Amino acid sequence: MSDEETPRGGEDRPPRRPLPPEERGAPGHEGSAAEGKAETGRTARDDHSDRSTGRQRLARSLWPPRLTRAQFIVAVLLFALGLGLAIQVRTTSDNGVLRGARQEDLVRILSELDARTQRLQDEKRDLDNQATELRTSSDQAAEARRQTERKSQELGVLAGTVAAQGPGITLTIRGGTVASDDLLDTLEELRAAGAEAIQINDVRAVASTYFTDASGGGVQIDGHKVSQPYVFKVIGNPPDLEPALNIPGGVVQTMQKEQATVSVVASQKIIVDALRSAKQPDYARSSGQ
Repeated sequence: MSDEETPRGGEDRPPRRPLPPEERGAPGHEGSAAEGKAETGRTARDDHSDRSTGRQRLARSLWPPRLTRAQFIVAVLLFALGLGLAIQVRTTSDNGVLRGARQEDLVRILSELDARTQRLQDEKRDLDNQATELRTSSDQAAEARRQTERKSQELGVLAGTVAAQGPGITLTIRGGTVASDDLLDTLEELRAAGAEAIQINDVRAVASTYFTDASGGGVQIDGHKVSQPYVFKVIGNPPDLEPALNIPGGVVQTMQKEQATVSVVASQKIIVDALRSAKQPDYARSSGQ
């Protein structure tokens, strides 16, 4: 048989390609393990990246804060309200009447407050005594009539239906541009200081007294025109009445700002004899009738 003859049963096979050096000594299962390790490393990195991304998203959601339009408007309104209140409080404290008062004026104001407190305590004590006398009296009917008569006299003085006399002051106001509001403030200050009966010129001042500016000058009191000088006859405790008029920002300072002259004279006998007619109410009746 010649060399060129093909052996029996043989097949034409392609020549075998040699393996590269890096694959020549590496078993197949070792390559699969390396690929698994690489995949595990990628998974851990992905989990770490996911956690880092979650924390970053949380941080970005908290800061900087994101406000809606409504929340922003409410915040601006609250800021403006707080600023306005702060300015108002500061203005009030800076312009307070007592801020620049002298020490003797502050002492006088304190004394006036103490006097008002004492008057209220005296009134309470009198009422308690009346109640005790009425309960313990052997003739309660007679005691009730006596207290009723005394109360009627007191109410007559307050209502201006009876004349009255006692210690007090005479307040005289001359000149300046004195308006009805100034006289009303004077009356209210005297009442707050414990005045029990007041007469202004020829008009008796009572609880329903009102003031209006009269045409052509002057003031009307309960419809009666009065002109300067305005003379207040006041029955009450002089040590209480006089300081009340001279407190800082009180009647005297107010009148002086209006270029008016004010004089206050204390006396142990002031007569208030201007009377008002007792008016019978049309509809109101005593609940005991």
